[in-house]
Amino acid sequence: MISDLFSWFGDPAHWQGPDGIGTRLAQHLGYIGLALVIALVIALPLGLFVGHTGRGAVLLVSAGNAIRALPTLGLVTFLFLLFTESTTATVIGLVVLAVPPVLAGTYAGIQAAEHDVVDAAEGIGMTGPQTLWKVELPIALPLVLGGIRNAVLQLVATAAVAAYVGLGGLGRFLLDGLAILDYTEVVAGAILTALLAIVLDVVLAALQRALVPRGVRLAAHAASGKAVAAGGVA
Repeated sequence: MISDLFSWFGDPAHWQGPDGIGTRLAQHLGYIGLALVIALVIALPLGLFVGHTGRGAVLLVSAGNAIRALPTLGLVTFLFLLFTESTTATVIGLVVLAVPPVLAGTYAGIQAAEHDVVDAAEGIGMTGPQTLWKVELPIALPLVLGGIRNAVLQLVATAAVAAYVGLGGLGRFLLDGLAILDYTEVVAGAILTALLAIVLDVVLAALQRALVPRGVRLAAHAASGKAVAAGGVA
């Protein structure tokens, strides 16, 4: 299998043309990018609002848990039968998958802001929106970006369902390989998907480190250290 994999990746035919790795990778990233942008437009404002005001928190958690329970392949198949349009069905299914982690990360991040800090901001005359954008959101950034990273990893793995409804992406290697019992192609598709997930996670981790203020990172490390120490004492 290992020698077959090296031969498969070494074959120039697998890197060129409409069925090549470059094209399939671009298609896969396209589905991920589109779904992520739509999910961010939906989940970020909603998470910020609920986290800041506290309104609808129970409904938010319940809805998030219910959405997580939906099987993405079944949802995409149902949407394809409903709309008879592969791209629409796939993107909606991926958006439904990406919304809960972004929503949960945003809500949890805003809620994690210490009440003393928020009270102090309000005490010096900051309005609600100013408190949210200048105090709560910077503190919440680690959890917000963590939710986005989680969503991206889930999207990378699940975007393969696009092939099931006739689209492209790395899932084509899995589906086409299974159709002709070419398990080398199947394993190659799985390896490409895993490598893409690793690369995107490393990029997002670097972006997270660049965007999160140093003071917030130090405070988060100090809080985790206290939690570990408390656990050891207990």
